[in-house]
Amino acid sequence: MGTSRTVAVITGASSGIGAEFARQLAPRHDLLLIARRKDRLEQMASEFSKTNGSSVEVYPADLTVADELSSVAERIVGDQRLALLINSAGFGLGGLFWERSVDIQESMIRLHILATMTLTHAALTNLVRRNTGAIVNVASISAWLRRPTFIGYAATKSWMTAFSEGLYLDLRQMGARTIIQALCPGLVYTEFHDKMNVDRKTFGAKNLWQTAEEVVTASLDGLRRGELFVIPGWRYRTLIAVLSVLPTALRMELQRRIMRGRGDVLPPDKARI
Repeated sequence: MGTSRTVAVITGASSGIGAEFARQLAPRHDLLLIARRKDRLEQMASEFSKTNGSSVEVYPADLTVADELSSVAERIVGDQRLALLINSAGFGLGGLFWERSVDIQESMIRLHILATMTLTHAALTNLVRRNTGAIVNVASISAWLRRPTFIGYAATKSWMTAFSEGLYLDLRQMGARTIIQALCPGLVYTEFHDKMNVDRKTFGAKNLWQTAEEVVTASLDGLRRGELFVIPGWRYRTLIAVLSVLPTALRMELQRRIMRGRGDVLPPDKARI
C-alpha cells in the first residue's frame, strides 16, 4: 500500500453492502478487502486502482476459522494508517431453529459475533491509542423486528447492536473521538437474498427494498454526524420507533401480523457473503 491515504478495512467485501462500501470509500482511502472469494476481490482491486488510484490489498480469509481470523486481527492491530473498519461479513439462515444443524448455527455465531468482537477489539486497540477513526458494524433491522424461521440471524444482529451501544458508551465516557456505528438496514437488493432463493415479489412490499448504494450512503452520512444507530429509510425508522415503545405482548402481536402471509418461511439454506 501507498503512504498518502488512510486505510479502510472491509470484511465481506466481495459483494453486496461490503462491496458497495469499497466502491464509495475507494476515492478517499486505500483499502484492505477481506472475503473468501479471492477472484472477486482481485477484480475489485484492479477496478479501484484504475479508476481511483487506490492502493488495494486483497486478503482472502474465512473469518469463521480461528487461525484466519487471528491473522486478520494481527494485520489490523499493526496498521498505523487504519482509519475505518467495516464489519460487513455475514450470512442468512432460514428454517426452524431445531431443524437446522447446530454446526451451521455455530458458524453464524462465529462470523457475526466472534469475528466482529475480535476485529473490533483489534481495531480499537489501534484507533483509541491514536484517538481517531471509526468502526461500522453491519447489523440489521432484524435486531428489533423478529420473524419466524430467522431467529438465529436476529439474535446475532441484536448482539451486534447491543455490543455497539456498549462500545459507544465506553468511548464517550473516556472522551475518545473514535466513532462506533451500528448500521441496521432492512431489505436490500444484494446476493444475500438471492442465495436464499427469496422471491422479492412476496418477501416484503416493493417500497421496503433498498439498494446497497442507498444503505452505504446513509451509513457514511451517519458517520459524519457521529450517529450510533443508522436505520436507512423512513419507513423502517418509523416502524422501529413504534415497536420500541409498545408493551411486549402488543409488540409480539404486531410483529406476527406484519409477517403473516408474506412468504417469510425461507428455504433451509444459508446465504454467505
